[in-house]
Amino acid sequence: MTRRYRVEITRTAERQLKKLTQDDRRRVVRTVAMLAIDPRPRGARKLAGYDDVFRVRTGRYRLIYSIADKRLTVLVLKIGHRKDLYRS
Repeated sequence: MTRRYRVEITRTAERQLKKLTQDDRRRVVRTVAMLAIDPRPRGARKLAGYDDVFRVRTGRYRLIYSIADKRLTVLVLKIGHRKDLYRS
């Protein structure tokens, strides 16, 4: 039996999600739901300089998230367009 992770979303990511179009939001929500089953899907990349922070592509958007394996938790930190996400 596979372990299911609990997915949590920060307020920042929640606000960013609400700004997306309905189609983009649906695509991102589907990706977030898939992180509960596989927090390191094919195409996910570990961000340099962090121990447990990853990014995954979903269309034109990126999800930045952290994985806590001991607690079986995925925390979505940021959601944004690829050109804007890494600034600041």
